Amino acid sequence: MDLHLKIWRQKDRNATGKLVTYTLNNLNPHMSFLEMMDTLNEQLITQGDDPIEFDHDCREGICGQCGLMINGIAHGPLKHTTTCQLHLRSFNDNDTITIEPFRSAAFQVKKDLKVDRSAFDRIISSGGFVSINTGQAPDATVIPIAHELAESAFDSAACIGCGACVATCKNGSAALFTAAKITHMALLPQGKEERSLRVLNMVTQMDMESFGHCSNTEACEVECPQGISVLNIARMNFEYNKALIFKKRQ
Repeated sequence: MDLHLKIWRQKDRNATGKLVTYTLNNLNPHMSFLEMMDTLNEQLITQGDDPIEFDHDCREGICGQCGLMINGIAHGPLKHTTTCQLHLRSFNDNDTITIEPFRSAAFQVKKDLKVDRSAFDRIISSGGFVSINTGQAPDATVIPIAHELAESAFDSAACIGCGACVATCKNGSAALFTAAKITHMALLPQGKEERSLRVLNMVTQMDMESFGHCSNTEACEVECPQGISVLNIARMNFEYNKALIFKKRQ
């Protein structure tokens, strides 16, 4: 199959970017989207041109590194699928595909399709952890956790931090990402000791990172490759308001 690609090229974060058109011929429809990008880069390198920068790592849909806006949709047309797991059979011969980086005030373009998502790291480091005594690992059955509770926590912990929720949100909000991290630790007994401080710190850090406010359009859940529910945001708001009340009483 043949494809026409309109790809965002930008030398660095201070440069003015633009869409550049490339054409690839005789592509195998079973190739993944990133394999297609590799093929294009091989051609560019052979021609002496600068290859296209894009984020990727495991290419198995679990690490959250890949992230492209494909025809205006985060990760492309397939639901609950990361960019690396998208295949060319999802497109038609001679299609024109527009490929852009995840855009947000908090995700500055570093080069081409590669963006700086370190704001997520700073949100995690502000409170996305539990403090425990070091030493020998405790037995897994020391703290009994009901199956339903464990499954609910896992549903939130499934967030891979790709940033699709931010790129999709018209406000560039990181509410779904932050809420997922807060919720899965708030549900488990290991995370309850610091639950108030955690939610206050993480929400404060989220606001400091230039993310927008959540306006409940739920576009984040629609485009999330892991299908993280917006009910996590409701839980985050509950935890945050409760933490504020207790803080005022102290």
